[in-house]
Parts: sequence; structure tokens; C-alpha cells
Amino acid sequence: MDLLNTLVEKGLRRESPTREEALAVLATSDEELLDVVAAAGKVRRAWFGRRVKLNYLVNLKSGLCPEDCSYCSQRLGSEAGILKYTWLKPDEAAAAARAGVAGGAKRVCLVASGRGPTDRDVDRVSRTIAAIKEQNEGVEVCACLGLLSDGQAGRLKDAGADAYNHNLNTSEATYGEITSTHTYADRVETVQQAQAAGMSACSGLIAGMGESDEDLVDVVFSLRELDPDSVPVNFLIPFEGTPLAKKWNLTPQRCLRILAMVRFVCPDVEVRLAGGREIHLRTLQPLALHLANSIFLGDYLTSEGQAGKDDLAMIADAGFEVEGADTTTLPAHRVAADAAAGAGCGGHGDGGCGPCGGEGAGAGVCGAEPAAEASAPRQAPVADAARTDLVAVRRRGAGTELPPNA
Repeated sequence: MDLLNTLVEKGLRRESPTREEALAVLATSDEELLDVVAAAGKVRRAWFGRRVKLNYLVNLKSGLCPEDCSYCSQRLGSEAGILKYTWLKPDEAAAAARAGVAGGAKRVCLVASGRGPTDRDVDRVSRTIAAIKEQNEGVEVCACLGLLSDGQAGRLKDAGADAYNHNLNTSEATYGEITSTHTYADRVETVQQAQAAGMSACSGLIAGMGESDEDLVDVVFSLRELDPDSVPVNFLIPFEGTPLAKKWNLTPQRCLRILAMVRFVCPDVEVRLAGGREIHLRTLQPLALHLANSIFLGDYLTSEGQAGKDDLAMIADAGFEVEGADTTTLPAHRVAADAAAGAGCGGHGDGGCGPCGGEGAGAGVCGAEPAAEASAPRQAPVADAARTDLVAVRRRGAGTELPPNA
């Protein structure tokens, strides 16, 4: 297919596809899917080989968020049966982080629900970062605390945070339909604050919220312009008790097309397979490793993920290898660019430390055929009833007496 050959050549040159080309990827048929995966896989391997970076989430503060993000189980007014607890103590968070590091995680992502941290919260998270790094030599720490106020990004950087995550989630045009308590511009500003402070920026999206192909392309092109080191791709987890509980819009094939489009638009960036992969990709998860070079290990913020040992087996069975702490995640040109800008890291190795993610629907505020043919999402018919049988609410890990799923 001429389209795929063109996209591979552009990806190897770090050149952006056109919007029409990105839309055409989403419009490909199921019969063309393996060709799409193979083409995007060439770009992934060129920049990241067969390495898979493992990341581990620690939910520092769960539930009771004042924001109204429609996808989120922790939102204002949510009736989802999730764990709710206030801030974990630094030693509790460090103990939770050890479980992920023991399972092979290279990065620990510290997430807290809420609009954004107070200065006291920043102090608390700073002590937690210190405790984790003291007990786990060489581990990367990414913070995801919501909207940042002036000076907070610099304080987190000084405390040892390597990265900051804040997802754009969806296109600017449709953002107001998802959230009313903050704006798309607020999110962009927080990512830019993290970058200005010298942290590695992590920002991604949530697919499956009813968006069009154009919306998906818009947000991924916006991410390319924002230029984070890491782009987590979440697939909506339709929690019972949230406004999007009945939004079962994704098929495994569509998820793969979305991941391929993100890889073509962001060829040399860490693309992370994040929340919702288990329930939407299901048995096609191994194919996604040919597109994404990073995944979360074990559970998410408020939902249970695949057992960590099964993640490791999947990676090995698919012919990939877990990225070691002594390996730099990002390609050399990105590490050099970050260093020149005074930014964080490239994911360890000689490049220092590097890019984070979130959960499909559990995180708080916390990338041919004619374009006209690509305007509507290609989705299989779905039932009106919410598929609660596929959503397992997290009942283990930090904040419980049950062991974490890593």
C-alpha cells in the first residue's frame, strides 16, 4: 500500500504525516490491519528496537476529586465503587513502589486525585519521592498531581521528580463536552510548566469517549506540537456510576489502528500502552507491542490490570524484552535535545532519567484514502448496557491489606 510505504519513510525521517494520511490510517479496513501494524512496527523498531519499558502506578490519594471529568471514576459525584483514601505516607508509597520495581518497572508514577496540589501537597510528594529513590536506586519517578501553580514544577524537579504527566485526553474542540471545571488550555499550560522546569513531559489521550476520527487526529497532532517525551494512549474504561458508563465504542482492531496512527505521528516518542488495554485489546495485546514501546505493569489507579507475571510472559512470548535500568529509553537525538534545553532525561542510561501515563478512566485532573472517507469512526455495533463484567474495580495494593498486582 503506497500510503503505508509513505508513512514508514516519513517515520524514519521523523517527518510528520499529513492530517489526511493520519485519517486514512484510522479508515483502513480490518483486512488491511496486519499491514498497518507491520508498517508502524518498522518505525517503532527503528527508534526503540524490541525493548518494552515497564511503568508502575502508585495512587497516592484516591477518589473525592472536585473536578467533573466525565471519564473518571474519581470525579465529583461519581458513584463508582472505588477505593477512597487520603494521602499515603511516604513509607507506604515507597513500599508500594518496591512491588513494581521488583516486577521490573523502570519508572514509578505517583498519582493523586484532585484539581491540583497545594504547596503542602508538593512538600508531601517531595518527601515521597525522596523515600522511593532512597530505597530503589536508579528508579525514575514521574508525578501526576493535576494542574500546577507557579513555582510548583520547579519544586518537584528540585525534589527529584524526573517527569510530570498531564494528559490532553481529547481534542480542544470537544474538550468542553468532557470536562467543565477546567479547560484544555489549563492542561497545555501545565505540560509547558513541567517542560520549562526541566522535567521530562508526559502527555497523552483517552480514546473511546465518543470522539470522531478527526478529534483523535487533532489531539495527536496537538501532542506532536507540544512535543512531550512520552505519549500514553488510554482506552476508556466505562465505569458504572460515571457519565460515560455506556460508552463501549472500541474494538481491538480500532485500538490497534489508533496506536498505529499515534506511532506514525510521533515516531521517535515513547508511546505507552496504558489504561483499558486489557478489556479493549484483549487477546490482541501482543500485537500492540509492535506499536507501543512502553506499558504499565499490573493494576491502574482504580481498576485492576492484568497480573504483572502475565504482562512479563506476554512480552517474552511476543519476542520482546524488558528495558533495563541501564538502557536509555529515548533515541539519542531526543536525549541531546532535552539536555540542550535543560530538560530531564531520556530514560536512564547515559542520558540520565526519562518520560509517564495514566489510566483510561481512573486518573484525576491528573499520536491514501480520501479524508472524507475517514470522517466517521469505524466501530462495531455495541450494546446499550454497560459491560460491568469487564471492569474490575481495584481492591488491592496501596491503601489495602491485599498485595499489589505486580
